[in-house]
Amino acid sequence: MFTYYPNPIVSLILLILDLYKWIVIVAVIVSWLVIFRVINVSVPAVRQALRFLDALTEPVFRQVRRVVPAVGGFDLSPLIVLIAIWFLQQVVLWVAYRFNF
Repeated sequence: MFTYYPNPIVSLILLILDLYKWIVIVAVIVSWLVIFRVINVSVPAVRQALRFLDALTEPVFRQVRRVVPAVGGFDLSPLIVLIAIWFLQQVVLWVAYRFNF
């Protein structure tokens, strides 16, 4: 979804948001793979990669979980984070177009 924008600050913000969106998606997919025992968490490299993903996503997810608890056993925090990222991208683009950045 990331497209080049002439202003480097706007492009950088959009790139960071887009990268974090993909990190969230990868974290969700990996968590499913761990739950269904497709990924072996006893392998040190896998465990280290999982810790890295957790370190990147869990602080944000934790803040969302404080406001929106799990519904029917499903954690909605990744979905809410993805919606928030989309919203922030739209705000950045709107500000860029509105003020001709």
